[in-house]
Amino acid sequence: MRDVMKELLAWWEAGDTVGVGTVVATFQSAPRPAGASMLVGPDGRAVGSVSGGCVEGAVYEEAQAVVASGSPVLTRYGVSDDDAFAVGLTCGGILDVYVEKISRETFPELGEVAADVEAGRPVALATVVEHPDPAWLGRRVVIRPDAVLSGSLGSARADDAVRDDALGLLAHGQSATLTYGPDGERRGEGMRIFVWGFAPKPRMLVFGAIDFAAAVARVGSFLGYRVTVCDARPLFATTSRFPEADEVIVDWPHRYLTAEVDGGRLDQRTVVAVLTHDPKFDVPLLEVALRLRGDAKPAYVGAMGSRRTHDDRMARLRQAGLSDDELALLSSPIGLDLGARTPEETAVSIAAEIIAGRWGGTGERLAGTAGRIHHDVG
Repeated sequence: MRDVMKELLAWWEAGDTVGVGTVVATFQSAPRPAGASMLVGPDGRAVGSVSGGCVEGAVYEEAQAVVASGSPVLTRYGVSDDDAFAVGLTCGGILDVYVEKISRETFPELGEVAADVEAGRPVALATVVEHPDPAWLGRRVVIRPDAVLSGSLGSARADDAVRDDALGLLAHGQSATLTYGPDGERRGEGMRIFVWGFAPKPRMLVFGAIDFAAAVARVGSFLGYRVTVCDARPLFATTSRFPEADEVIVDWPHRYLTAEVDGGRLDQRTVVAVLTHDPKFDVPLLEVALRLRGDAKPAYVGAMGSRRTHDDRMARLRQAGLSDDELALLSSPIGLDLGARTPEETAVSIAAEIIAGRWGGTGERLAGTAGRIHHDVG
C-alpha cells in the first residue's frame, strides 16, 4: 500500500470511495509480494499493481463490485492443473487478494496512518481478511510502537494477540498474514489477519565521498533506501556532489557509525558500503561494522578495492583482532561479477549483491538455472 498511498489519500481526502485490492499471501513464483496494492478510483482509473499484469483485469472488476456492494472479498488467483491460463496467473504462482472499499466512513484513521508513513514513523495496520462470521470482515486496528491500539477487531483476546504479533512484524519492517481461531485463539484456525508493517525506510550507509558513491546513492535511493553518505573530508562530502542522498555527513566513518549504533538508529535491514579503499578510514570502520550483533547487525557490509587492497585490508583486520567468523561477514571485493567498469555499472553490481543477499539469490543467470525463480526467505 505504501506505493499507492499518495493517490489513495487524495481520493480519501476528497470524500471519494476507492476499491482497493491487496496481495495478502503468495505461493510459488508469485510476481508481487504481500502488501502490493491496486486502487480503482471513483473515475475508473487504476493505480498500482497486484500481479504485474496477470490478473489486474479480474481484480479491477472485483473492486468495482465491492464498491457497489460494500462487502469485502478474499479471492485466490492461480493456475489449474489442466490449463495454466484458466485462472489468469500465467507465471505459475498463486496470490490471495483481499478487495475492500475505502472511504472516510470505512477507514477514518487513514489520514493519521498516511501521516505516520510519510514522516517515517513506524505504524502497523491489521485487517481481518477471512472469518467465519462475515461481520468481522474488514475490521481493522492501527498499532504503534507504544502498543496502544486504535480500533478493535471485535474482542479483547483477538486485539491482544494481534497487537503482540504486529509489534514483532513492525520491528523488522515486515508484512504478513497471521492465522488465529475465530476469537483470536493462537491454537486455532478460521480468522486470518493481514498486517502491513510500515516501518521507516531501511538505511544504506555509504562511506567514501567518491564518484562511485554518487552512483551507489542513486541506486540505493531508487531501491527505497534512506541513503547517508559519510566522509571525513569536507571538501568532498557536500550535498551538491550527492543530490540523491538523504543526508551527507562530515565525520570520521568509524565515529559516525558508532554514534548511530549507540543512538539505536541501525537495524538488521541496514546495508553498509565502504568505498574509500583507504586503510586509515576502512580498517577502523570495518572493525566496528563487522563486530555488530543483535538488532544492530547490518544485513550487508561490503568494501571496495582491488585484490591487492582486499588482501592488505584483511591482514590489517586480522591484526586488529577480528576473527575468521567476523571477517566472513565482509563482502570484499564488493559487488557481483558483472564486468562493471563505470561508477554506474559498479553501483548496479553492488546493488545486485545486496538484493541477492536479501532474497537468497545466487547471482547466476536465470537462463542457466532450473526450478522456481523466487526464493523463500525466512
